[in-house]
Amino acid sequence: MAIVPSDWLNVNRISWNQRTKLHINSDFYDVERFKKGKDSLNDIELQLLGNIDKQKILHLQCHFGMDTLSLERHGAFATGVDFSEDAISYANTLKKEMGLSSEFICSDIYDLDLTETHKFDMVFCSYGICGWLPDLNKWGKIISKHLQKGSTFTIVDFHPAVWMFDDDFKNIGYSYFNEKPYIEIESGSYASRNENEEITSVWWNHSLSEIMQGLLDNDLDLMAFNEYDYSPYNCFRHTIEVSDRKFRIKHLDSKIPMVYSMVFRKK
Repeated sequence: MAIVPSDWLNVNRISWNQRTKLHINSDFYDVERFKKGKDSLNDIELQLLGNIDKQKILHLQCHFGMDTLSLERHGAFATGVDFSEDAISYANTLKKEMGLSSEFICSDIYDLDLTETHKFDMVFCSYGICGWLPDLNKWGKIISKHLQKGSTFTIVDFHPAVWMFDDDFKNIGYSYFNEKPYIEIESGSYASRNENEEITSVWWNHSLSEIMQGLLDNDLDLMAFNEYDYSPYNCFRHTIEVSDRKFRIKHLDSKIPMVYSMVFRKK
């Protein structure tokens, strides 16, 4: 088991507070178009979630809430959770500006316990999830705890194969397996690469088997698993748009998986 830096949580919380300040005005997130009706959810997750009208959905690691609010626009009663104080603060501002009613909670996922006050039909998370968590069995326990018997957990995330490459997708720079935490300093973020602000992060690469096992070991049955040869976001270098909201690394074309999805059901 990799040694975890003791301050990883605080380092990453600071980093996501920094990112939030950059992201809310970025072209990548395009909040103004979102306010006017643009759906922030992609075809992948919409098809997996199906009809969510009147469904109570717990949205984990929600950043500043755009997808949570999109779930509400699709008829759900949505609760978004994130550990960044700045992200949750802006999510509540955005909710009020849009006249919506989703609930937002600031909490580290490992400390989350809403079982006394909430009953959820679904748990959902998407894009940039597992890499921020050192212990996926503990993550699986939290998810399972918030599901009723027969209810579902849906995850859509970037494929761990993507995180093996360097930023230019030229060389293998990282292990596919969870050998150790990586501590990185970058200028700006995926949504605002021209910013000069330095952001320090701690992250892990988890194999698909490790991700699955963290859920299978916590009373969840795998119902569906898919891999996709594109990203719905233009958040990597050297990309081309092959069709609407579908991006690939130009020199790799469709040769690597870029996203995966899984649906689990509580036993």
